[in-house]
Amino acid sequence: MALSFHVRSNSFPSRQHPQAAHVDEQLNRLRSSETASSSSICQRLSNLQDLHESLDKMLRLSISQQTLSQEQIEMILDGSIKILDLCNISKDGLSQMKESLKEIESILRRKRGDLSAEIKKYLASRKFLNKSFQKVLKNLKSGQNKNKASLAVFGEAQDVTVALFESMFTFMSGPKACGKWSLVSKMMSQNKAACEAEENEFTRVDLELQSEKSMKIEDVQNLDSCIQDLEDGIESLSKSLIKYRVSVLNI
Repeated sequence: MALSFHVRSNSFPSRQHPQAAHVDEQLNRLRSSETASSSSICQRLSNLQDLHESLDKMLRLSISQQTLSQEQIEMILDGSIKILDLCNISKDGLSQMKESLKEIESILRRKRGDLSAEIKKYLASRKFLNKSFQKVLKNLKSGQNKNKASLAVFGEAQDVTVALFESMFTFMSGPKACGKWSLVSKMMSQNKAACEAEENEFTRVDLELQSEKSMKIEDVQNLDSCIQDLEDGIESLSKSLIKYRVSVLNI
């Protein structure tokens, strides 16, 4: 699909411009990578970082600075601050989850302590993260479609960024049958089988939380490592977004 950046406005750099072509290639790569695994999500976070660095370079082009209207600049700033909100909420939530997992791992290793209390903290941190994420996402999407046409390629970049965060949270929450955010009641056997069919680091630990005796320290460590990778990717993306916002503000 040809990008609106190239066809909706003759004021922006043309398709032949190397920087525009590079952004086009990066957007297409992000759209085509939909596999949900920790490694693929981390790679897409890295690709998003590269995309926003490319957009930053594009904003530095004199032709871009001359043709962006005040309204477009304000919309770009508004969208970027909401995406930064998603990053900050994600980092805070993941940090809380990791802290709880460290305590769970410690209790499992020492074979003493209040494991039930730490499990409750872990589940509470996940529930809080999901609730906060959904609130910001709803606010972001409310103006997304309205602004997309006028924002051209910058709107496309917001789309793929939001899509990645949705993919990440789907990966973390697993299929609806698993009841990921509130493990209060026991799962029916068929639901458990459905969860096991789509296991990842998060769902594997969630399944084990159904019975404290079934918890494996190796799975807790794997999830902790997965969360650390996600944190690092989101932190790098945040830094690129901040630089990107500075360039917009300078215009």
